[in-house]
Amino acid sequence: MTTARRGGVGGDGRPGPGDPPCSPDDALPADSPLARELLDGLTEAIVTTDGAGRVTLVNAIAAELLPEVVPGTELPTCAVAAVARAARDGADAFDAAHRGRRLRGVRRDLGAGRHAWYVRDVTEEHARAEALRAERSRTAFLARAGSRLGLTLDRDQTVRAAATLPVPYLADLALVIHLPPSPAENRPHWVRYAEGDPAPTTGLAPWSLAGTLPGLAEALGGGISGPGPWPDPEPAELAAALPPDVGRPATVLVSPMRGPAGALVLARRAGRPGFDRRDIELAREFAARVGAALGAAELYGEQVHLARVLQNSLLPPDLPAVPGAALAGGYRAAGDRLRIGGDFYDVFPISGGAMFALGDVCGKGVGAAVLTGRVRQSLQTLRLVEQRPLELIRLLDRALFDAPDAARRSQFTTLLLGTLGSAPGGGLTVRVAGGGHPPPLVVRADGRVAPVPVGGMPVGALAAARFAEAQVRLAPGELLLAYTNGVTEARGGSRGGKTFGDERLRAALASAAGLAPAALVDRLLRLVDEWLDGQSQDDIAMLAVAAAPDV
Repeated sequence: MTTARRGGVGGDGRPGPGDPPCSPDDALPADSPLARELLDGLTEAIVTTDGAGRVTLVNAIAAELLPEVVPGTELPTCAVAAVARAARDGADAFDAAHRGRRLRGVRRDLGAGRHAWYVRDVTEEHARAEALRAERSRTAFLARAGSRLGLTLDRDQTVRAAATLPVPYLADLALVIHLPPSPAENRPHWVRYAEGDPAPTTGLAPWSLAGTLPGLAEALGGGISGPGPWPDPEPAELAAALPPDVGRPATVLVSPMRGPAGALVLARRAGRPGFDRRDIELAREFAARVGAALGAAELYGEQVHLARVLQNSLLPPDLPAVPGAALAGGYRAAGDRLRIGGDFYDVFPISGGAMFALGDVCGKGVGAAVLTGRVRQSLQTLRLVEQRPLELIRLLDRALFDAPDAARRSQFTTLLLGTLGSAPGGGLTVRVAGGGHPPPLVVRADGRVAPVPVGGMPVGALAAARFAEAQVRLAPGELLLAYTNGVTEARGGSRGGKTFGDERLRAALASAAGLAPAALVDRLLRLVDEWLDGQSQDDIAMLAVAAAPDV
């Protein structure tokens, strides 16, 4: 068979005299050994067809990839479904699996109704692309799960998230089996979520549940096992943890949740492929992250519980009734979240009157709160053997300074310690000992404000600390205010960082002369809040004592 010519050709195959030069449309004979060698040496399969759709040429690679397609085959009806469909539909390309390989073909027009199909084996390329897509999907799942698990430090919400996140991406049903940190009864709890459920479901399970599911006992103990079939017959303990209409799953994978005792159970229904190696790795990684999130939530819960215990023990007490006196206290912890801090006040009834204390320990937060509790407990005990303010403050100083860990902590407190008693002729006699604290202020009936001259050194800070004591008389209607420096050092948010200051405090007290202690304390706290204008604050404590008008 020879190709058509446009002009005469000599015996040597070159154009003869008067013939036009060769054009790209000229071709070598189809049975030329050189043409066949060139075609068969290509790494791309080539199939050509004539105007009627019959195959006219198949190179070596095409014969290997498409053995059903041979010269003379009617391409629109050939045994390779994707190729036949593309030929029938006049499509320019196809992409399909054939004989375990992924093939991608492109059609090119050759003229006169003839066509050439160029077919490539893209199996490896397709596998790499699929692997990349799968890895990106897994990475996105872990990122989404990590973000969701990190949004809360509430243990119950973390467990519910652990049950909902894997469905339906990893499984049709997820079951989280765990032990609460302080269960009311020592039994496993479970949280279940299945595709289509409106919300997770919770329940209790007997300990025998651990032996009903392959790998569950090992996972609860921190061990790992591979996927396996769902038990048949299904134990009653396991059936109780399944939705009533879910049916028995076909495949199950159990993974330990590192940290707290617990396991993540993932189940797939019949008809869905089982867990492959990558699925198992992803499930293990997710379960480990759930365990870490639960561990963080449990630790946070313990800290919150501890803070609440401290809060209950350190919040200012209800003030006792004191004959001839009216008292009111005010307290704000820094941040005002858990309401525990380093400022405090206390009032103790004693024979003939009352004893009061107001102080500011070094530091903030839980550490300061612990020292606050220590100071208050020491005062509770020491007042039973000593009720003179100056002597009592010295005893407290020695008790704090001699503590075994005092040097390491370098903690101390400033303190006002005083007694209230009836004054001859009416009113109150107030004796106050000072330990490095701002002096209390006396508000006279005519609005004059004056400090009580007490000084002294911080309590528990120095081996040879010195303290001072003063005495003042309050006439009926007059008032003494003890306060911590959180009042005067409050910085205004919209006032250039200026502090509330001593002068502003004295002016506020002068304008409030004659107010009852409770009204005065409320007014001062409101003024400080307005001055702060939403900015953070230091701890604040104040105690107002007035001589009752009828004394």
